[in-house]
Amino acid sequence: MSKRTNSRLHIQGSINLLKRASKWPIWADVATRLGVAFALIGIVVLVHWIDRDGLIDHHDGHISFLDVVYFTMISVTTTGFGDIAPISDRSRLIEAVIVTPIRVAVLFIFVGTAYNFVIKRTWEKWRMARIQSRLTNHIVVLGYGVSGAEAVHELIQRGTDPSCIVVIDQSPARIGAAEAAGCNVLAGDASNDETLVAVRVAEAQSVLVSAGRDDTSILIVLTVRHLAPKVPISVVIRAQDNELLARQAGANNVINPVSFTGLLLAGSAQGAHVAEYMADLASIGGRVQLRERPVAAEEIGRSLDQLASGGRGLRVYRAGTPHGFWEPEAQRLEHGDLIVEVVRCEDDEAAASAG
Repeated sequence: MSKRTNSRLHIQGSINLLKRASKWPIWADVATRLGVAFALIGIVVLVHWIDRDGLIDHHDGHISFLDVVYFTMISVTTTGFGDIAPISDRSRLIEAVIVTPIRVAVLFIFVGTAYNFVIKRTWEKWRMARIQSRLTNHIVVLGYGVSGAEAVHELIQRGTDPSCIVVIDQSPARIGAAEAAGCNVLAGDASNDETLVAVRVAEAQSVLVSAGRDDTSILIVLTVRHLAPKVPISVVIRAQDNELLARQAGANNVINPVSFTGLLLAGSAQGAHVAEYMADLASIGGRVQLRERPVAAEEIGRSLDQLASGGRGLRVYRAGTPHGFWEPEAQRLEHGDLIVEVVRCEDDEAAASAG
């Protein structure tokens, strides 16, 4: 996906478009605009009726209430046939001071309504459909709570363009926060097939699931795996008993924040710097960074401790099986291997910029 293709939708419409949920329903907005416009017209009718002696009807010389309504409408719409006209100084002053500002306000209301609900929405609908059709190799984040927001922040810090991230959540506040971060946003149910199809989940680079509840997260994983059989899925699961269920649902990576916290605590009990280093590895804000990547062409045939990147190789994945740096399989890298290495944060940022 192009780095310049960034969408932040403000339109309501079909679920087949990325969109942002509006806090103010369309029907309420239209009703409010029309209500204000007709209220202003009512004020003009009242003013003209009170000052009807200052008007003249060139047709029959008599000003009725119907004549007042008629004169008000042609006056507000600036039609001006001239069959009814103000003749007294007071009437002309009222037309200049009261009616003219109201006329301008009513025109602005109608023109603004036409722009927002016809021209602007049609343009944005076309533009967002075009952007949506180009979504590919993007990262889909399902749930923008604490974990989801932190994941997006870390991705951006690691060099991922926000326009390559799509966030789905049902909370308007969270959608607004994701939009402010520069991400594409969609207000909807992440366990719904249509919602995921709308963001082209099958074309995604990876999917991150953090729905806040384990049962909801597992349901979302099932739905994503059904629609995108080959896309890697990572999910946050808080109860250890549900980790197996998440893997059976199709998750490639299951992250348990409670278990990870326990690992940090245990590490700190055995050494003052173990927990600090583990946190350093997990964050772009530290001095070193864990990175997973395919083996480079020039590295084929070398051992895991002879990486061209200068990083420290820790593990190689071959046909889905992990091999540690001490194992014989790690002494000769092969085409198709995936490498997990430790690199300096500066090296990781430089590689991301070059890519």
